[in-house]
Amino acid sequence: MPILGILASAITNNLVATSYESIATTTLGTTTATITFSSIPATYKHLQVRGIINTNAGTNNWGLRIGLNSDTGSNYTHHNLRGDGANSNAEGYANESYMYLDRAAPTDANIFGGVVIDFLDYTNTNKYTTMRGLAGQDRNGAGQISFNSGLWMNTAAVTTLTFTLQSGSFVTYSQLALYGIRG
Repeated sequence: MPILGILASAITNNLVATSYESIATTTLGTTTATITFSSIPATYKHLQVRGIINTNAGTNNWGLRIGLNSDTGSNYTHHNLRGDGANSNAEGYANESYMYLDRAAPTDANIFGGVVIDFLDYTNTNKYTTMRGLAGQDRNGAGQISFNSGLWMNTAAVTTLTFTLQSGSFVTYSQLALYGIRG
């Protein structure tokens, strides 16, 4: 009914009916080392990636590595704050070859972590691209969460996002979905 009410009222200026638009979704049917979104259109203000992921690493290497435009140089910084209800920790890194999302991928079988990652002003060539992310997991009562930020020290518009894991590969049914956010 709200849409009918809006249409009936003849409101036309500055009305954005859809703020988030799906660009692409990858759902894995097999174990895969890398997930890439390429040819990202430059028609949005921001990008958002939402996903559920798990790894076959078999260790406590829970990090998601993020590369932009296939850049593997030391052009990234990242920071995280994480906690599990009893402990907390903060870290920051500079001159890295990727941005990092901490606590994103549990290694326990059949337990998936959730992620939401924003890439702000990804087409603005007058400043560096920033990332903010939230990741979390519940490992049968031993849950963890992390807040993350990152910076790509390059002014190029982002056209490709590449996701790998700190260790191991993404397992079957891991999924990442890319959305465009209108400004």
